[in-house]
Amino acid sequence: MNAPHDGERRSGEFGHVPVMARRITELLAPALTHSGADHSETDRPVFVDATLGAGGHSELILAEFPDARVIGIDRDESALNIARDRLARFGDRISFHQSRFDGIDDVLAEAGVDHIDGALFDLGVSSMQLDRADRGFAYAVDAPLDMRMNPDDDLTAADVLNTYSHGDLARVLSEYGEERFAGKIASAVLRARETEPFTTSGRLVELLYAAIPAATRRTGGHPAKRTFQALRIEVNHELDALRLALPAALDALAVGGRVVVMSYQSLEDRIVKREFASRTTSTSPPGLPVELPGTAPKFRLVTRGAEQAGEAELAENPRSAPVRVRAIERVERNRS
Repeated sequence: MNAPHDGERRSGEFGHVPVMARRITELLAPALTHSGADHSETDRPVFVDATLGAGGHSELILAEFPDARVIGIDRDESALNIARDRLARFGDRISFHQSRFDGIDDVLAEAGVDHIDGALFDLGVSSMQLDRADRGFAYAVDAPLDMRMNPDDDLTAADVLNTYSHGDLARVLSEYGEERFAGKIASAVLRARETEPFTTSGRLVELLYAAIPAATRRTGGHPAKRTFQALRIEVNHELDALRLALPAALDALAVGGRVVVMSYQSLEDRIVKREFASRTTSTSPPGLPVELPGTAPKFRLVTRGAEQAGEAELAENPRSAPVRVRAIERVERNRS
């Protein structure tokens, strides 16, 4: 499961409790039991878990669909190692690939796959990353300002705070955190770093408490939430990766194949909604009495709007509260 910040709550045995697991399986089931024009009788359904994490969703897919082959992608090597242990009993039905999910084309080529039947994007930061204080994702504990999903990447949250100009830092906080006080926070950061560079989350949280007006702190949730979200997105290039990965996954879908996306904040969901809308809209000029040949959409929406977790799910897994789920299906193949 990928989820918003919560430094106090821990996850299951593998640091991972899949969000809306049953509903995700239901949405993918028609694609993973599908046999159509893009398949031979010997084809095995191919499912891409683009955000493998600890492998909770893939475990359900492998168990529920015994003919399915899973391609697991994660940028975090430690997550891949956990998933390998968890899913070892499934043998060669799953392969593991260290990559950002916008590298999906290269991963599919590496796996020898030219089409897929299903894909899942469970966006945001994973529970096990939140639960490891040394990664610096959670503002509830004092930790190094790291926030890298792949520890081998160069840029850290501390680098952003200590080296970005006022304008660049304010832009990151405003665009990725939707922070009303982005300019004020950026000014406070630049003043504070003249005395001492930022190294830990605790000092940043103290600065945010001082910079954000008391009235907003009382009504707007934790004052660090938006800034930490913005820094994490900037460090990991999350939205840029999503803008590239979604079209790649959709283009790789076989007829009857489905892509399911789980978003946890509005910036992600907006990108998904826009991409899905463009894929499910006719390209015929508006006002024509009939649709022109070749302009019908090649995809259809499976979900009506964005689905949310129900009461039972929320009681079992409170981290599912912000999730928005959208699904889309290919109904016609591309013509060359």
